[in-house]
Amino acid sequence: MEGFPLSLAVNGREYEFADRLVSYSAVESGPSASAVTPESVAVVGLGYVGLPTAVEFHTQHVRVVGVDVSPDRLENIRRGEVDLAESDRRRLRAGLESGDIRVSSDSSLIGSVEAVVICVPTPVGADNTPDLGALREACLGVVEHMRAGQTVVLTSTSYVGTTRELVAEPLRRRGFTPGDDVYVAFSAERIDPGNPDHRQQDTPRVLGGITESCAKRAASVISCVTRSVFLVSSPEAAELTKLYENVFRAVTLAVANEFAEVCRGLELDPIEVTLAAGTKPYGFLGGFPGPGVGGHCIPCDPYYLLWQLRERRAEAPLLEQVMRAIRQRPHQVVRRATELLREHGVATPNSRVLVIGVSYKAGVGDLRESPALPILGGLRASGAEVAYHDPLVPRVELEDGTELVDTERPEEQRWDLVVVHTLHPGVDYDWVIDYPLVLDATYLFDRVPHRRLL
Repeated sequence: MEGFPLSLAVNGREYEFADRLVSYSAVESGPSASAVTPESVAVVGLGYVGLPTAVEFHTQHVRVVGVDVSPDRLENIRRGEVDLAESDRRRLRAGLESGDIRVSSDSSLIGSVEAVVICVPTPVGADNTPDLGALREACLGVVEHMRAGQTVVLTSTSYVGTTRELVAEPLRRRGFTPGDDVYVAFSAERIDPGNPDHRQQDTPRVLGGITESCAKRAASVISCVTRSVFLVSSPEAAELTKLYENVFRAVTLAVANEFAEVCRGLELDPIEVTLAAGTKPYGFLGGFPGPGVGGHCIPCDPYYLLWQLRERRAEAPLLEQVMRAIRQRPHQVVRRATELLREHGVATPNSRVLVIGVSYKAGVGDLRESPALPILGGLRASGAEVAYHDPLVPRVELEDGTELVDTERPEEQRWDLVVVHTLHPGVDYDWVIDYPLVLDATYLFDRVPHRRLL
């Protein structure tokens, strides 16, 4: 396997530490190497991670069995009605037609393949505690149907110790010995939905096995979907690596949002200042501000670490404060919106407010943890008549049960305020310039010269 040159950013001194990470390519040909590329893989969970992973395995000429508990999801996959890039949709169709990709709800099919990759969601509940239901059920099904000689790789982000607790130890109780007759490892997904610049094959993965032989076997599986795999000493090290990645991103975004408010007070453009700071070739890793943080990772994953720390009676006060700031950001958008309405002599009750884009990021129709939902709910609770326009999201349901549908021709209606939340590529937004009051929560919609910022 030919990987990428290692690129780190550790206070500008990455050259001192590059040899601390071991690439799979450096060990796969060693004296104890026994790993071979699998001919068949089961992907458990066919969501935003599992489905593109299944397609990538198929592209590398691996026979794929996709297992998912949702009949609706399976039917949508068979019809090709899924949120994939067009090139991946074509590859999915080809795999389904040839039979090299098979999708089913039958978990017993896990026993028919050489390797298993678990890709189920790990959300948090309303109280921000980990929701482990899907993960536990998936691991139970895998453990039940595994046979000697198979490799299993957990990719779902979770607390430190998950792989050992939910996979390795249950397999031991079944009479298997990880490292001898089954092979168990953790390698977190690093999929960036809607971003063509971060292809799965081009994104390095970190992997830790229960034993060295587990790591090598699992790396031979994961190297089918990425050209670069780096090995760490244990599943726990790999699990915490993923949490650290998203904790760092959460901190960066919280700082970016707070700094944007500083810039507004000083009448400066936070995008200009961030780009200027980014010219420094070391020591600065910035982020752009926005209306909040959504998606499957950053608003959720840090809570897995905080939950585990509380269980151990430990604290992470900085991270606690960061996550509070992230939770509060949509409410800041609502306050700013009502402030602008008041400045323009419009009472929030009975005002007409349009939110542009409700998915959590550009180019995808994913509503998970989207800041737009509490923004719409907060404006509605303030008495405003709210609507939204998003060609990728036909309808949304707010926390109070209210259902809204996409406003297809918003330019034909009167709006007291337009809130820019998500801008999808290829969509015409030039009509927004005709509205006198525009709140740009993306900080990037500068085609409207009279826009106001958060």
